[in-house]
Amino acid sequence: MFFRNLTLFRYPTSINGSLENLEESLASHVLKPLGSLELSTRGFVSPFGRGDTVLSHRIGDAVLLTLGGEDKLLPSSVVNDALTAKLDHLQETEGRRPGGRERKRIKDEVLTDLLPRAFARSSRSSAYLDLDQGWAVIDSSSRKNAENFVSALREALGSFPAVPVNAETSPRALMTSWIAGEPLPEGFVLGDECELRDPVDSGAIIKCRRQELDADEVREHLKCGKQAFQVALVFEDRLSFVLGEDLVIRKLKFLETVTEALEQGDRDSQRDEVDAVFVLMNGELRILLKRLTEILGFSRAEA
Repeated sequence: MFFRNLTLFRYPTSINGSLENLEESLASHVLKPLGSLELSTRGFVSPFGRGDTVLSHRIGDAVLLTLGGEDKLLPSSVVNDALTAKLDHLQETEGRRPGGRERKRIKDEVLTDLLPRAFARSSRSSAYLDLDQGWAVIDSSSRKNAENFVSALREALGSFPAVPVNAETSPRALMTSWIAGEPLPEGFVLGDECELRDPVDSGAIIKCRRQELDADEVREHLKCGKQAFQVALVFEDRLSFVLGEDLVIRKLKFLETVTEALEQGDRDSQRDEVDAVFVLMNGELRILLKRLTEILGFSRAEA
């Protein structure tokens, strides 16, 4: 259950009072079975997995949420083949090719015919709310998926004024300076991965993996004008991740120093396991986000 990617939003903690009835609000927006003629559906499900009816899980000042989805798998090639067959049939039987409006109607008929027979794919997206610091943290590297999660929560609550996090300091300039040799903030060291780009449109892109980032061969790219758009970092020998200039944290890993704590103690149920991981994860990420806020000047949401 450890999150692997973090897309960050801020919301004003002044609205925490409206979250007291969170469970009831989510209950009216649960994931419903996908209808035979629907392409997709979204709704909240239990963080504890199938068979559990609890839709939110709070420990201290953190609330864990899960958004479920189902999507029909209907490749465009299948639709186009069926549409072509219908158009060819019309050509053979009536000697004509339909115009744009009729063609669209025929395509809709094809979709109506194919949808009930299409396979459905399930998905789950997790997030948590830090009620004390006003963080909404989505386990996704996709801005679109994260926005969809926040939109679903906003719809369930009626209002949820969360906004993507911004930074006062340019992350690109800061990461570039670290690779160039300037000291990193206390507790951070460079990892072994980065993405360097020429900032002009359609400029060159250099991706480094399993590479010492303070090597001369990497810094030579900076001398040619490239800038760091992603840089791998290690924090306090506890977390490793790739920080992007879009402020998305990717490839998040909780290192052995952290995870060894989970090996202690007996946990007899899935709920106990989820509790242990969530408490540990929230504690580590709260420290990390506090440090990144100090370094990058992360914004807070206005009340």
